[in-house]
Amino acid sequence: MPITTSHGSTDYTDDLRLAHVLADDADSLTLARFKALDLHVMSKPDLTPVTDADKAVEDGIRRTLSRVRSRDAVIGEEQGTTGHSQRRWIVDPIDGTKNYVRGVPVWATLIALAVDDEVVLGVVSAPQLQRRWWASAGNGAWTGRSLLKATKCEVSDVRRLEDASLSYSSLSGWDERGRLDDFVSLSRRCWRTRAYGDFWSYMLLAEGAVDIAAEPELELYDMAALDVIVREAGGRFTSLDGTDGPWGGNALASNGHLHDAALSFLGSLGDDDTDPDVPRRGPGSVSSLRDRQAPPVLD
Repeated sequence: MPITTSHGSTDYTDDLRLAHVLADDADSLTLARFKALDLHVMSKPDLTPVTDADKAVEDGIRRTLSRVRSRDAVIGEEQGTTGHSQRRWIVDPIDGTKNYVRGVPVWATLIALAVDDEVVLGVVSAPQLQRRWWASAGNGAWTGRSLLKATKCEVSDVRRLEDASLSYSSLSGWDERGRLDDFVSLSRRCWRTRAYGDFWSYMLLAEGAVDIAAEPELELYDMAALDVIVREAGGRFTSLDGTDGPWGGNALASNGHLHDAALSFLGSLGDDDTDPDVPRRGPGSVSSLRDRQAPPVLD
């Protein structure tokens, strides 16, 4: 359990060690079922896939937490929320299930702890990539094979969109929300654009290999662990309306220097003054360019 230090801050070392143990157990399960010929794949009501591995990982994490953190609440992708506490463990058993099902090695287990409305630690474990990332409040972000063999993560110092690398998951989500033109407009300003996807975009950002990552629709369990790792690496993690944290249903992460510039393309800044049903676009977006088009020449 956390302890309060002599300086008044909270030390989550024991919780972070527990999160690593949970990730170790999850890795054993996911690796054993990856590419298994008898892997059972089902469709959830939203038509996204879920496997027996997803369910086994979340079941295992919940069993362990019920023994060693019985007073804490748990939020998981497969079983929803159980318990009531200011301390909430937030779990995505397999982030990148579609990759997992198809044999693509880019998937991970995401484990986070939120106290009140702040994510205070996160672990992202991608065993098929032989990579793991973690962070806790005030202690920086790290990557490595173990707590004792780790390298500190730091975001890049890129300060111009023209020099920036942008990562995302897919174009379809932006298109479905009527924001594809704005996203493409941002991508054209950036030096490089790649769809690394899912957790991978944000971990590359924390390492300084990517400068901006964005997705138009995500759940809390998709973002919580990513949020604290990006922040502790020196970056910024917000929703598309610029609100800090993983609570807004979508995500924009950056090295901090580029955040406002990216928000000017992707930001949702509330309703239009004259039409409450029309979302307002950020300055510099494709939408604002349309407004500045020259009027037609009259005969």
